[in-house]
Amino acid sequence: MRLSNFAAAALVCALLPASAQKNVSTDIKQAPTGRYAAQPAHTLVLFSVFHAGTTNYYGRFDHIAGTMNLDAAEPQKSNVSIQIDMTSVDTPSAALNEDLAGPSVFDASRFPTATFKSTSVTRTGPDTGTITGDLTIKNVTRPVTLDVVFHGGSLNPMSNAYAIGFSATATIKRTDFGLTGMRWEPFVSDDVKLIIEALFQHQKD
Repeated sequence: MRLSNFAAAALVCALLPASAQKNVSTDIKQAPTGRYAAQPAHTLVLFSVFHAGTTNYYGRFDHIAGTMNLDAAEPQKSNVSIQIDMTSVDTPSAALNEDLAGPSVFDASRFPTATFKSTSVTRTGPDTGTITGDLTIKNVTRPVTLDVVFHGGSLNPMSNAYAIGFSATATIKRTDFGLTGMRWEPFVSDDVKLIIEALFQHQKD
């Protein structure tokens, strides 16, 4: 089912006129100020650890929700709140998925949601910035700073609502969140790289 949904979304994108891409503006002031909602089909969180000293091993979370309150005139006054469904952890290994969601790692039955709530936004360039906030995993909260790139915004012809897209990266330490003691811990790095792709759509009152 997920594959067919992805294929359908890809087909829709392929059929959109080229003018839709030309109308994308990288001027954040062109976006309507107000509340935006993350679009689940176009928002994902990837994570990677260095494995056995030889490769980067990637996984992702499939179910992300969130909101952004955008001040287009003064983006530094904006804020964002994200919720990650920890039961949706997804890697190439079904056995590892069960292990990650199980009590030895994320313990998703007890802590089904991880959250990120911004505390400050800093603009570092016309289309770049940092977002600092509190990341909570397994009821442990630590400050995290995301390096963010604004890719632009445009009117979504499918919904007739303005949509804006971002990429963000950060590196956290899993030991800061108590993610230790796994049988395979000696084979993976403490550093965990995060890669976030997010599409937010304006919510009309």
